[in-house]
Amino acid sequence: MNRQNNDYAATVLRLTLGTIFLSHGLWKLLTLGLPTTVGFFEQQGFPGWTAYLVIAGEVGGGALMILGVQTRAIALLMLPILLGALKVHLPNGFVFSYPNGGWEYPAFLIVASGVQALLGDGAYALGNVFNRRPRLAHA
Repeated sequence: MNRQNNDYAATVLRLTLGTIFLSHGLWKLLTLGLPTTVGFFEQQGFPGWTAYLVIAGEVGGGALMILGVQTRAIALLMLPILLGALKVHLPNGFVFSYPNGGWEYPAFLIVASGVQALLGDGAYALGNVFNRRPRLAHA
């Protein structure tokens, strides 16, 4: 596999993860609503205020990841959120289609985020535009 293929693979993963994170955050915010989400977090043993951090992380991190800005950092910053999701789903069994969702999906997202952190932005990322160093002309 050549470098260009690796960049495209990183891009596909980045867009997929970003969309998943963004949609989960918007679902909590717009469908469940803040009071319900805070209540759910408290019911799961987390402080209610962490719901706000998770929503901000999922929406903001998902959007930045889709744009390709600081992809490595965002992928790593999503890990505590995903570990929290894993903790919530761990007692439900492996398969995510089990009642209340199993732990396979959060576990996969943890691994995929780790891979994204290793791969970086990929192609078509705004981060590539910002990180370009001017090339010196050779005489």
